[in-house]
Amino acid sequence: MKKKLIALILAALAVVMCFAFAACGDKATDGNATDGNATDGNAVSDLAYIKEKGKLIVGMTDYAPMNYKDENGAWTGFDTEFAQAVAAKLGVDVEFIEINWDNKFIELAAKDIDCIWNGMTITDEALANANVSDAYVKNAQVVVMKKDALSNYADAASLADLKFTAEAGSAGEKEIKALNVENYIACETQSAALLEVASGKADACVIDITMANAMTGEGTSYADYGYAIELSTEEYGIAFRKDSDATAEVNKIMADLIADGTLKDLAAKYELTLA
Repeated sequence: MKKKLIALILAALAVVMCFAFAACGDKATDGNATDGNATDGNAVSDLAYIKEKGKLIVGMTDYAPMNYKDENGAWTGFDTEFAQAVAAKLGVDVEFIEINWDNKFIELAAKDIDCIWNGMTITDEALANANVSDAYVKNAQVVVMKKDALSNYADAASLADLKFTAEAGSAGEKEIKALNVENYIACETQSAALLEVASGKADACVIDITMANAMTGEGTSYADYGYAIELSTEEYGIAFRKDSDATAEVNKIMADLIADGTLKDLAAKYELTLA
């Protein structure tokens, strides 16, 4: 009798354990777009994650003409309007968050932001750390200094003795390092680098030609400053998380916005050249 009772108890325990393991297995393979778990061994859709929360969080810096604040304190600029147009097509809101440019890929991977959309140059570093969109705007790195000093410098080799500044982690900083300049200081933003030159703390800065066109010359706050030397030419892209399916979707929307003239009109508004 005891043997039969023990056998029945063991059989019941086996059934309970089978159900428990089955439940655990379901939980492990049941994907959830909000927590970054895997579904059937595949990465969860980043696009679904963005759509589920109903908001695209854009990491950027204050950088005219791409993202900057208008007289009412609201964000505007080419990338701002571009991101808003894309978010509308995705059916989500858009939120702009100022980030430390040097930490942009860390914040992206940590999901503090969903993309880097701020006149980001497509570089080997960007391609290694993110899933980058198609190029959308042409750019160049230029040397900005006082206009009356421009004629003293004919090429990159003539710049060696100048005190330079640039935004930390930027394409401009990369170009300065390539010049083997000894006298260099890093700034938090490109606009801060321009301010360093205007204050006399640096002789020149290397910034994007898009910003140089918007911020220097006649009719600007830096009317006595300009540029003559281009150190590199490049293109802008949008960075999403590694293997993000949001990139392909945004590329499709970008193509539509080019075809219907939206991006062409924005480029004319902000005096930019589409890639």
